[in-house]
Amino acid sequence: QVIPDYRGNPFIESLPNLLSAKDVIERLSYYPEFNKSERLMDSHYRIHMVDRLFQVFQPLPMNIELERKVSRAIRQGYILRNPFDSKLAQEFYSEYHKDNCVLVKNSNFHSNSIGFTLIGISGLGKTSSLNRILNIYPQIIIHSKYKKIPFSMYQVVYLRLECPHDGSIKGLLYEFFAEIDRLLGTNYYKKIMRTRATVDAMMTVMNQVVRNCALGILVIDEIQHLSLAKSGGSEKMLNFFVNLVNNAGLPVILVGTPKAIKVLQGDFRQARRGSGLGGDMVCDRILKGGVWNLLIDSIWRYQWTRKETLLTHEISSTLYEETQGIPDLLKKVYAIAQVYAISTEKEEITPYIIRK
Repeated sequence: QVIPDYRGNPFIESLPNLLSAKDVIERLSYYPEFNKSERLMDSHYRIHMVDRLFQVFQPLPMNIELERKVSRAIRQGYILRNPFDSKLAQEFYSEYHKDNCVLVKNSNFHSNSIGFTLIGISGLGKTSSLNRILNIYPQIIIHSKYKKIPFSMYQVVYLRLECPHDGSIKGLLYEFFAEIDRLLGTNYYKKIMRTRATVDAMMTVMNQVVRNCALGILVIDEIQHLSLAKSGGSEKMLNFFVNLVNNAGLPVILVGTPKAIKVLQGDFRQARRGSGLGGDMVCDRILKGGVWNLLIDSIWRYQWTRKETLLTHEISSTLYEETQGIPDLLKKVYAIAQVYAISTEKEEITPYIIRK
């Protein structure tokens, strides 16, 4: 480890090396195969090939910033939970012997600097970007020894959950235990269901499980569902996230649409927590310019019409006008325009077809 803070910690040392911006672009980008000869095939084949467009992933500046934040959050969370630090063992012991329904305030975690909030309109690729970034890491690492010292432990590097539609803490906790069981073959979910545990008891068990499996980062997607929660639901859920960070030292990334801003900023504690690692990420649609041109260039060669259409300023402007700089809509409009051109035997993409 180049950074001194990260040395002597098996949880950090077993992670992949830190990546430069160039490395991130190489790891995240994906351009599927395309051969110009495919344009000569029958139309009923080409219409199916158009779907290959949706596999293209072009890293943008937003993705590079997001990778840095995720990388920092995971490592900062593990600094506080070094398994060879005597404090961690004391925490395990003290929490195990506490009354199950009491959440213990952990004074060892200075946790207001870990985790962040990612807000962006639908179609920007928040979830797909985050999934590609998390896939850089192995989800489970199995330790057997560290520097000749026996060290038997499972390390779950990341866990991604979706906020339940009703914004209930219980639903989220059930999802957490089910996901841990799926990854590690444990049976927490069955035990919890059998004992009909209260939310407080489940939260205490969750803190223990987070430590047991050395969970690196927890991603909660679709947090705008909190705003639809019954009265007080969103506040309870936000308090739950703050407790997680305080008691387990677990970095939490909250992901959602702008609907979630109102909920998050209603509680100053949560707003302060969310902007820990260099601030929240609030991503807007892409503006006309270099990034937009890069995005169009990355998909334009995937063209299955018989006649190859060159990318003109007029076509680029029309696409921007119709999609308003939203990457998901750009791919969809481009794909639908091609399917229309192929099925009507016009066999070329025009501004008129894009508008239609």
